[in-house]
Amino acid sequence: MSSLQLESLFPLSDQIPAEYALTEPLEQREYLVGGAMKAWNGNTQAVYSPIYTRTAEGAQQIRIGSYPVVDAPDAMEVLYAAVKAYDNGRGEWPTMSVADRLACMDTFTKKMVQKKAEVVKLLMWEIGKSLADSEKEFDRTVQYIHDTMDELKRIDRENSKFIIEEGIIGQVRRSPLGVVLCMGPFNYPLNETYTMLIPAILMGNVVLFKPPKHGTLLHYPLLEAFKESFPAGVVNTVYGRGNTVIPTLMQSGKIDVLGLIGSSRVASDLKKMHPKTNRLRAILGLDAKNAGIILENADLDLAVKECVLGALSFNGQRCTALKMLWVHESRAEEFLDKLSQAVSHLKLGMPWEKGVNLTPLPEPNKPAYLIECIEDAKLKGARVVNPHGGENYKSIVYPAIVYPVTEGMKVYREEQFGPLIPVATFKSEEEPIQYLIDSQHGQQVSIFGTDPLEIANLVDQLVNQVSRVNINAQCQRGPDMFPFTGRKDSAEGTLSVNDALRSFSIRTIVATKETAENKSIVNEILRDNESNFLSTRYIL
Repeated sequence: MSSLQLESLFPLSDQIPAEYALTEPLEQREYLVGGAMKAWNGNTQAVYSPIYTRTAEGAQQIRIGSYPVVDAPDAMEVLYAAVKAYDNGRGEWPTMSVADRLACMDTFTKKMVQKKAEVVKLLMWEIGKSLADSEKEFDRTVQYIHDTMDELKRIDRENSKFIIEEGIIGQVRRSPLGVVLCMGPFNYPLNETYTMLIPAILMGNVVLFKPPKHGTLLHYPLLEAFKESFPAGVVNTVYGRGNTVIPTLMQSGKIDVLGLIGSSRVASDLKKMHPKTNRLRAILGLDAKNAGIILENADLDLAVKECVLGALSFNGQRCTALKMLWVHESRAEEFLDKLSQAVSHLKLGMPWEKGVNLTPLPEPNKPAYLIECIEDAKLKGARVVNPHGGENYKSIVYPAIVYPVTEGMKVYREEQFGPLIPVATFKSEEEPIQYLIDSQHGQQVSIFGTDPLEIANLVDQLVNQVSRVNINAQCQRGPDMFPFTGRKDSAEGTLSVNDALRSFSIRTIVATKETAENKSIVNEILRDNESNFLSTRYIL
């Protein structure tokens, strides 16, 4: 597939379906702080889509809008608004009853649903995500909110009882941690951001929310919903360049929780900036280099199907993607042949095209990096197995299967985060096991095989290397009720519907001695509903 053929995947301007076309750029000139939409007249960052249009002068990248680029003093103003709203845990939101917080979130969710078409369209144009996947991300996020609300109700019902032990009466509930700085990733800018943002808010924290560099504008349609649904200062937005505004926020010491889905290097640097590291709670989803292990007895048709999905869904731009495949040497050629055929049947195109599998890449430097990885591997003895693998034009890169990958090649250890599938072979299972032991990452692994005894032996070893072992299935995050975390440099804390609520809160107990006087005091508080914390109210 020549560059000319790849160029033809981009549309002429009049070939963009009217229902998905952007009628005009979205020029964001305000942001949410302290319960108000503050006007911005300073510097802005232009946003260009990974989608180009074909013109007589060649392919032209489409400008889709711009957003504010604030500096450190403006970011501190946002922080102070959050600090004021939290008020050392005495603010309206942290002291509000769980039932009232849930009511606010329900209001927000209803308003959010009304903005689906706008957000989905921006997901397609900002990060090149297909229409089907963009709609799925939005719907999954709404479902995540509903599931989180239901889980909080369940937790609150469990905590509505009193415990009496050794003459002490106590009630244990969960209370907020404080001011949360929340930063999500570009690949799931709505869903993965909200898997931190929503539980943090529901547990009574206030948040500073910084959208990702790619995937910023799509949050703008939802700011009014936040403003209208929550008390002033509960949700605040920070824009600008991360290396300019975030260090100042961290160095202030007023950030109580860092919620970040991104790189381990960035997370490590930010944590070191905080002057009181023992007081900083970190909930982090970081790098991963998930491996797939295809055993000698594997069903290759099943393995190929799952590996293609695992390696190339959303162009391989997922932390849970399969980024290294280990195949038993006796099955390597057969596996590679089937894998190449499967890749050749994937459809490249624009996000709105029906059945599209591969779309333009949003990171401007990603194509060059992927080609660098391929050339490095070729210089060290590997080859591109599939026809057209690695061919590229502008933001489009045709998937490349690289084989045989060995130690010393960039792609052997580095997380490629793109449509590049490294394949290595093994004689003994000890080789992929040792690869995982030596890896700095420890998120997930996939095992493909048919021998229960062999799989069981691998499971028992690999559960101590990664946090999820998948049997005859690709690596993935869901279902959202399952714990999502990682070992080593892949995560800190656990995100799932239940775990996230716990991660963004702390168990707190109110206790008293079991005397007649104390019982009377507690009973009066409960009878007259005098406390939002000390309560036996039951949320249905």
